[in-house]
Amino acid sequence: MRTKIGLLFFIATLIVSCKSNSDFDEYVALPKSAWHRTNTIQFTFPVNDSINKKNLFINLRNNKDYEYSNLFLIAQMNFPDGQVIVDTLEYDMADVTGKFLGQGFSDIKENKLFYKENITFPSTGDYIFKVRQAMRKNGEIQGIEELEGITHVGFRIEKTQ
Repeated sequence: MRTKIGLLFFIATLIVSCKSNSDFDEYVALPKSAWHRTNTIQFTFPVNDSINKKNLFINLRNNKDYEYSNLFLIAQMNFPDGQVIVDTLEYDMADVTGKFLGQGFSDIKENKLFYKENITFPSTGDYIFKVRQAMRKNGEIQGIEELEGITHVGFRIEKTQ
């Protein structure tokens, strides 16, 4: 009996003490583990804090079918007042030996990619973050239609510490 009470107390303490530093964390699964060139992933999130600094991340899960060592993305942030910021981003997905970066023990690797660091949202309200892949093969103008090997795309906002 004493052991059960101790175990329950330990679990309750663990649950209460686990404080997430995440303000927003959402993923979208991609059909057939492929990111189509015209598939823009969109996340709508509320901002209630226009004082404290935040870090913004693009989270990606890829599998062994991803054929490239890098990734180009077009990211767009829509503000509640109508302002729009567009960025072209490049991320390394593998090291020089071809080994995938990111976390994970299986064929799936999770990459937490910095988008914006130590930013303060200028106003409260609903923001929209959009991201699409912008990969193309060397020497080609047309983008890759189906970027295979990307299984999930996510967006995360964390409080700075």
